[in-house]
Amino acid sequence: MNGDIIATDGLRRVFGAKTAVDGLTFSVPPGAAVGYIGANGAGKSTTIKMLTGILKPTSGSALTCGLEPLRHRRQLARRIGVVFGQRSQLWWDLPLRDSFRALGAIHRLGRDPLRERTDELVDRLDLGEFVDTPVRQLSLGQRIRGEVAAALLHEPELLILDEPTIGLDVLSKERLRVFLTEQRALHGTSLLLATHDMGDVRRLTERILVVDHGRLAFDGTLAQLVEQVGAERIVVLDLTDPAPPLDGIPGTRLVGVEAGGLRQRLSFGPGETTVAAILTVVAQRQHGVHDLTIEEPDIEAVVRRLYTSGP
Repeated sequence: MNGDIIATDGLRRVFGAKTAVDGLTFSVPPGAAVGYIGANGAGKSTTIKMLTGILKPTSGSALTCGLEPLRHRRQLARRIGVVFGQRSQLWWDLPLRDSFRALGAIHRLGRDPLRERTDELVDRLDLGEFVDTPVRQLSLGQRIRGEVAAALLHEPELLILDEPTIGLDVLSKERLRVFLTEQRALHGTSLLLATHDMGDVRRLTERILVVDHGRLAFDGTLAQLVEQVGAERIVVLDLTDPAPPLDGIPGTRLVGVEAGGLRQRLSFGPGETTVAAILTVVAQRQHGVHDLTIEEPDIEAVVRRLYTSGP
């Protein structure tokens, strides 16, 4: 695990009679984008608090950026950025720009580097219209964008986001997702994202960790998770001419016929067939395909199936 941006070994945290995190062992290499997902009470926020030095583990160990989080909390703060969706690191009565200045001083940024970085973040997050507005007067979407800018002001190696898009409208979510993708490409920032928003997971992460009652239930890609639980995909066929229902194609299940047979939906599971095999049968039936799309299974349903499938 040498060189990993995050490395845990048997990490455990107990509150009285409740075990919130129970023997977590995982690692995250530099530059990775990892989704950390699970139901309410699964242990996500507790894990993040131990990784950032807010909580002390009951047992086990954690290294963040090669540092023991609680023991080296001050040094670690200069190397990570953290956004908690329900908590603020901004000064409520100060304009957003003044919060950036204060945080720049805390992180010992020089005047020129602070100005350049602030200008970059204001531009890329579209903060210009309200950067001189007191934080208390900002909308939720504006404040969250300000929180993300504040967390990235010192160009941290690792960005940890805990429910960053909670309560945001669709446009604000999309703007934030595009920005985070750009930042990772520009600066190589590592990302740990704890969220209930499956759109965030799809758009921002390459690997997911699923935690259930404080234990790691899955570690891999979304495609691997879908295959493990046997979730079905749907191929949507737009035909050149109306056709009778395309039932009876091996390995598929007809789930919908629209527009008098011009559009048909076929469901199929991992390992049962392929899109190419489906198209071959459709062609053998003398039906032309104008277009097709693949609908991936709903990730929330996939995670529920993982929970209910048991060990």
